Amino acid sequence: MTDSAGGGPDARDAEAVSRFVESFAAQLVEAGMQRMPSRVFVALLASDTGAMTSAELGEQLRISPAAVSGAVRYLSQQHMVSREREPGSRRERYRVHSDQWYEALTNRETVLKRWGSALREGVADLGEDTPAGRRLAETLAFFEFVDTELATMMERWRVHRDQLFGDRSRPS
Repeated sequence: MTDSAGGGPDARDAEAVSRFVESFAAQLVEAGMQRMPSRVFVALLASDTGAMTSAELGEQLRISPAAVSGAVRYLSQQHMVSREREPGSRRERYRVHSDQWYEALTNRETVLKRWGSALREGVADLGEDTPAGRRLAETLAFFEFVDTELATMMERWRVHRDQLFGDRSRPS
């Protein structure tokens, strides 16, 4: 097995790459992410170019095209990878960007806002003075707090990232 997306057959120790992919993917699974998307995500993350075709992912991970397709669909929905066409080809490459964690967390803001709206309705429907209404109100306050803190934290991250990496951290 080689890192065909990252610099030739002798560029790296394929076994070391494989061990890392499986180890980090297992940690993502333990944190609640699905197994196949975890493996595909980490394989992309560990490739030098950050991009691979379905065939390359299938070969490296020893999985079927259908497994790659399902994993990429999930990762795309989570804003963790993007699809791009190879110039002059019908093949797609799947890319992980240097700011994938930032994008994934930032897109959680939309979910937090939807949950907040649903919780507000729940508090109104159940009554603020009921035990369930108070519990929902506390949950709503938590999500509002997280939403505010997340926005502030992400701005601090952008400044910190630019200090550490400059323009190299921008998506390619």
